[in-house]
Amino acid sequence: MSAPAPKSPWSDSFGRTSTRAAQTLLILALASVLVFALSQLTLIVIPVIIALILAAAIAPLVAWLRSRGWPAAVATGVSFLGMVTVFGAAVTGIVFAVQSEWPALVEQAGAGFDQLYSLVKNGPLTVDDTVIQDARDKALAFLGSSSFATGAITGIGAAASFITGFVLMAVVLFYFLKDGEKIWAFVLRAFTGERRAKAELAGARGLQLLGGYVRGTAAVAGVDAVVIGAALLVMQVPLALPLAVITFIGGFIPLVGATAAGAIAVLVALVSNGPVAALIVLAVVVGVNQLEGNFLQPVLMGNALKVHGLVILLALTAGTILAGIVGAVLAVPLAAVVWAIIKVWTGEDPGDTAPTPDEPAVEPDTAHDGAT
Repeated sequence: MSAPAPKSPWSDSFGRTSTRAAQTLLILALASVLVFALSQLTLIVIPVIIALILAAAIAPLVAWLRSRGWPAAVATGVSFLGMVTVFGAAVTGIVFAVQSEWPALVEQAGAGFDQLYSLVKNGPLTVDDTVIQDARDKALAFLGSSSFATGAITGIGAAASFITGFVLMAVVLFYFLKDGEKIWAFVLRAFTGERRAKAELAGARGLQLLGGYVRGTAAVAGVDAVVIGAALLVMQVPLALPLAVITFIGGFIPLVGATAAGAIAVLVALVSNGPVAALIVLAVVVGVNQLEGNFLQPVLMGNALKVHGLVILLALTAGTILAGIVGAVLAVPLAAVVWAIIKVWTGEDPGDTAPTPDEPAVEPDTAHDGAT
């Protein structure tokens, strides 16, 4: 009778746990290296991601034009130029509004501060007049100085980097819209059999989610911006147009974006038009947020974003740390796409029909049109 083979130290429960721990650490290390590498290439990564998201949102318009008999290049060019025109007009309007209304805002900010100073001085709390006046003088001097205007414009980033990133995004977006099917078919060449079917389904789900999220969020944010902007115009609050645009952009940052944008509008109304106007703007902001949460988002977005609130919060934090405001805007839809891909790959989302191992479940054209 032969002696039993020596037992491996990795065969017991402790050894198996150690193996899994080592594998987990290796995966985390690789993920950390990947995130670090991407963070060093933000000038390339962020424009490409923005182009992909915009392509998913604009794809229905391109598909509709092509269904009407338009050539692919013409349909893509019209959709692309329309988007660039709208974006350029918005940026131009903001710049001119800020330039024309900024001196008036500084002057009204001083008057608003004087009103607040009077309320504080006559209130129950004792405040040192010298400290308040010194803070007022420094704040107004900084707001009226050229250094503030320069810092506010250049603080977002270097102008050259912004222009480079925008041009790259525009070029990539054009090719995504024009040759999206070919690019997707090229990516699918790395998969075969069942893996190819899952990759096609994951791509279709990702495009559907991105397109629905961007279009729904844009509609909700547009309603918020129009209502709040109209209230600011009626109250004759300075910088109403830029504040409306900030509200629109804030709508793309879940949980905190709309609240932060509304707070900025209330503060500007407070320092420029006084407490009464600020309370009216606050009431409008609260009403719009309630309308958004209880009606607009369920109707316009539906189930486009099936992500838990805690995941959204963590994604926002990580995106902000890695890429600032742009990262906060992109983090949530990207997290939702990653979760949708994981569900497809693990079999939790089998699709409408069960794909066969030897044939693709969705043709490249259909996968691209999934954004519709």
